[in-house]
Amino acid sequence: MTSHRIVFRNGVVHTGDAVEASFVAVQDGIIVHVGADTAAYDDADELVDLRGALLAPAFVDAHVHSVLTGFGLTRLDLRATRSLAEALDAVATLARMQPTGVLVGTGWEEHAWPEGRPPTAAELDRAAPGRLVLLERRDCHSCIVSPSLLDVVPVLAGTDGFDASGRLERDARQAASEALGTLVGPEQRLVAARAAVQAMAAAGIAGFHEAAAPHIGPAYELDLVRHAAELTGLLPTFYWGQRDAFDRLAELGAAGLAGDLNVDGAIGSRTAALHHGYDDDPDNHGHTFLSPEEIAEHLEACTRAGVQGGFHCIGEAGLDAVVVGLTLLVERVGADAVRAARHRLEHVEMPSPELIARLAELGIVASMQPAFDALWGGPDQMYATRLGERWHDMNPLGSMHRAGVAMAFGSDTPVTPIDPWGAVRSAIEHRDVTQRITPTAAFEAHTAGGWHAARQDGVGRVRTGAPAHLAVWDCAGGLEGTLPLLAEDVPAPALRTLYVHGRAVGREA
Repeated sequence: MTSHRIVFRNGVVHTGDAVEASFVAVQDGIIVHVGADTAAYDDADELVDLRGALLAPAFVDAHVHSVLTGFGLTRLDLRATRSLAEALDAVATLARMQPTGVLVGTGWEEHAWPEGRPPTAAELDRAAPGRLVLLERRDCHSCIVSPSLLDVVPVLAGTDGFDASGRLERDARQAASEALGTLVGPEQRLVAARAAVQAMAAAGIAGFHEAAAPHIGPAYELDLVRHAAELTGLLPTFYWGQRDAFDRLAELGAAGLAGDLNVDGAIGSRTAALHHGYDDDPDNHGHTFLSPEEIAEHLEACTRAGVQGGFHCIGEAGLDAVVVGLTLLVERVGADAVRAARHRLEHVEMPSPELIARLAELGIVASMQPAFDALWGGPDQMYATRLGERWHDMNPLGSMHRAGVAMAFGSDTPVTPIDPWGAVRSAIEHRDVTQRITPTAAFEAHTAGGWHAARQDGVGRVRTGAPAHLAVWDCAGGLEGTLPLLAEDVPAPALRTLYVHGRAVGREA
């Protein structure tokens, strides 16, 4: 392979430490010099004049669902709908535009609509008569299906979590997702994966963690997402959310049995496990899928196999089950072995002080989504509706950072938009002021933190010897130090170029 040297000069470089730099040299995909401009590199194969732009580590999105995201991008995204009636109109429009096949939509939130409820199967049938329709709630823990889809998959009616209104959660929602794996085939899923990966590249994301699981989509999706990433030039890390699936790791190319392996559900769907009932449904305490013993058994097996394990865990009761499971795990394999495994937990929205301390002690990564607080935090949003004053306990980024917990930020797309700078801003403007973190800490969690979460050390910083995963940003809103000023009244940073291993990427080859 021909050697390639690229030099970036005349800009602002974010190194993440005290080093001041305006010049970076990259040789064959590795950073070889960071510092002041020097004529020693004038013979570069490619010279990039930054013209005052910001050169920084590219982002990592630590939790994505590429195909579901692509369905929203290429089919029906209901996140911006302002009413139930508007959502049903969107379904009817899609039915006219797509005269055959399954109609898939994502992102509805009934609490944001004046009607205050989701659509029913009967209403879907009126909007799209006779069509197979599945609409995922924004948190992807419940969905609505049409009568025709229920006819095609009759097992749903006898499955736990089925409601005659057409709303499915728990086992019924998983069964619907599995059925969708055959009703919506590889060609449509590849189109969706490609759209999602291109959207990530356009946002300055070089690497992403695919949280795959049987209840999210069929196993063959991983190869489709891998192919889409190769076409665009991004670097995926795959997790498979299934217990006792060690024999499938090599086949799937997965880094571990983690991601969306559910301990409990989600706040929006009222399936996250709570010690006390939901304020707007007091008899409902959510649902726990795994016991402390099962949590410990899974992590023990992963630890002994040398692979990452982990779980989706949100509610206070679900997270307390994780605390007990971790205690059992340490008794069985020892703290050093747990630290070496670098297990990970997704979301971690209502952790106790005990769990926060445990995560820091054991080096367990918390994969967090700051946009959750921006969307649903505060006294007047969804968390307060569901949980009352407990909204203050949600997504405690500041407490976790102060305790030394390793955090990796992501979007959980399609749950929240692909918007890494927006996530950084959400972390520094947390609605509970005690939980705000600095711009530098937030940016690091969305860059180097993501590589650390995937057990790739020494990646995600602009320093000698690191892979050149870089992004060039035009910051019309100005800089604070070596990071963009992020505020409501200033323009967001605009991506000029994304580099992976020192090569410009973002458009399919």
